[in-house]
Amino acid sequence: MSEQKIPYKIYLEESEMPTAWYNLRADMVNKPAPLLNGETLQPMTEDELSEVFCRELARQEMDDTTAYFPIPEKIRDFYKMYRPAPLVRAYCLEEKLQTPAKIYYKYEGGNTSGSHKLNSAIAQAYYAKEQGLTGVTTETGAGQWGTALSMACAYLGLDCKVYMVKVSYEQKPFRREVMRTYGASVTPSPSMDTAVGRKILAEHPGTGGSLGCAISEAVEVATNTPGYRYVLGSVLNQVMLHQSIIGLETKAALDKYNVKPDIIIGCAGGGSNLGGLIAPFMGEKLRGEADYQIIAVEPASCPSITRGVYAYDYCDTGAVCPLAKMYTLGSGFIPAATHAGGLRYHGMCPTLSQLYDDGLMEARSVQQTEVFEAAEYFARVEGILPAPESSHAIKVAIDEARKCIETGEEKTIVFGLTGTGYFDMFAYERFHDGKMTDYIPTEEELAAGRAKLPKVE
Repeated sequence: MSEQKIPYKIYLEESEMPTAWYNLRADMVNKPAPLLNGETLQPMTEDELSEVFCRELARQEMDDTTAYFPIPEKIRDFYKMYRPAPLVRAYCLEEKLQTPAKIYYKYEGGNTSGSHKLNSAIAQAYYAKEQGLTGVTTETGAGQWGTALSMACAYLGLDCKVYMVKVSYEQKPFRREVMRTYGASVTPSPSMDTAVGRKILAEHPGTGGSLGCAISEAVEVATNTPGYRYVLGSVLNQVMLHQSIIGLETKAALDKYNVKPDIIIGCAGGGSNLGGLIAPFMGEKLRGEADYQIIAVEPASCPSITRGVYAYDYCDTGAVCPLAKMYTLGSGFIPAATHAGGLRYHGMCPTLSQLYDDGLMEARSVQQTEVFEAAEYFARVEGILPAPESSHAIKVAIDEARKCIETGEEKTIVFGLTGTGYFDMFAYERFHDGKMTDYIPTEEELAAGRAKLPKVE
């Protein structure tokens, strides 16, 4: 099929939307290391996980062999409100850059939550409802996950308690109000409401918090409130599974026009967007059917992959969650108050960590001001105001497209545009007023985090 016939936006028909999630771990030779019980340091059992997560989600978390999980009909019906999401050919960006590269982005911002997070939020809320629970607790960084979960809980009639990283709570009051509109209670974290929150505040007075802190508080409340379970928007295997719908749709849209990408790029905080986007492509790579250059992009202020260590660590700052083997800066590391709140996590998804350690993907870190330069450039050319998190992927996509100018290679680049930036105008204001700064942690700061890693043989 000729290139001229490829539309700006490639839409799948409703009948072409995936009916099953893809479990990338089924094709991995080296499986992610098991979660460990923080007290016994033994692999977590499904029963133990079910004390924190819904039973079905605990089962999905533990399953390394089932390649596909059917998507329940009620979830598929919910997806139809905003899926399939478009795959956009960035013709305007290509022309502006004068690059021979072909650039595509999968746009996940076309729903009220403004991001890809709704893909897993509805799944987790659905399984909580099916189990007969009253409500769920969670953490949120930039607020996209909290918004998505609030929407899903409102749809299914569940209570929703959100612990929002304090710096984001203060920077993004309107994101908070969207959550409250959907019936959620929203608490800035760390707070005085929980034992772990009070402990963190005593140790770090005036802290702006982190995702690790908020996770600790949400887990404490869930495990001490009858009829509640904890759900999360990133990091763990169950979330990667639900987010695989992003990659499955992306691949189906590309296959529709016989397009094969050379480079696939995603922003990386806990790993949900990146893991979902690359899942079917990495599956092909693992099976020896195709090869792709896959790039994870993270903030230089919180460089868990590029400067972290591959070790067992707590998933949260308060050390109440299980231990995961992942690239980590140490669960006590509290990042600078940067504006990409969804990427301010000390670790990286165990699945992606294993793939990175096996040399199957690469990682880059970028600084905040250059990310916003790329975001503004993209907004002016493509007409979409991107979220700060997504803009990390935009930055590297533009870098790779410019390399093609130098080499003359006609590479095909695909990146994930995870959401919109309309609740991030405080950050854009700081950038436009010249008040935005870059922060890179020193080796001494990172060494302090590594020194406190749990001792696991």
